[in-house]
Amino acid sequence: MITIIAGTNRRGSVSSLFADQISSIYNQLDVDSKVLDLSDLPPETFSPDAYSEKPPKVLEFTEQILNSSGLVIVVPEYNGSMPGALKLFIDLLPYPESFEGRPVCYIGIASGQFAGLRPVEHLQQVFGYRNAFNFPRRVFIPAVHEVADSENGITDQNIKNRLSGQADQFVKFCRSLGKLS
Repeated sequence: MITIIAGTNRRGSVSSLFADQISSIYNQLDVDSKVLDLSDLPPETFSPDAYSEKPPKVLEFTEQILNSSGLVIVVPEYNGSMPGALKLFIDLLPYPESFEGRPVCYIGIASGQFAGLRPVEHLQQVFGYRNAFNFPRRVFIPAVHEVADSENGITDQNIKNRLSGQADQFVKFCRSLGKLS
């Protein structure tokens, strides 16, 4: 099972739209996938008490991560980095088992020209620190609002092709590590 994380807690986000579209790509490759949308996390997730008393939805998401063969993270750029909700979610997950030896793939999205490069690079450092296997074929999408909308999904065929190519290679990567059958 590939778990796709929509990397913001903003409701109705472009990250969620991309995560759903990417899930469809994996399903076309006959690989089970599931989207974890951070907008589904309850407000108490963001309380200081969440570190010691995790909300049930956090525990549900944690189980999904622990049972995943690989992670795909769709991360928007917020102020030159990843959204705080994504970093908090990562921080709430158990150490070391959440990411130790787990393959991780990245899609950076942004309204600007740098296409989410900075948050992806920050995430690669975090996941590298946690001994995950960073998949090197990243996809960056600038001017994201011009290539996707809630009515039509991803409208740019070149981007669809790049995401499909990445998914195909990520499945092979996960299989080569013995994480996916």
